[in-house]
Amino acid sequence: MSEYEHGSMDIEVQEKTYSGFLMLGKWTSIICIGILVFLAITGT
Repeated sequence: MSEYEHGSMDIEVQEKTYSGFLMLGKWTSIICIGILVFLAITGT
């Protein structure tokens, strides 16, 4: 069995996926807040 070295795994794909997930969450929040502000201003 091979020896495990902490921190030796290539995590580039996971980092890109996590970054994309955070960007999706950020833009979803911005859009939801924008919709709420629009509804509050127009009173609909």
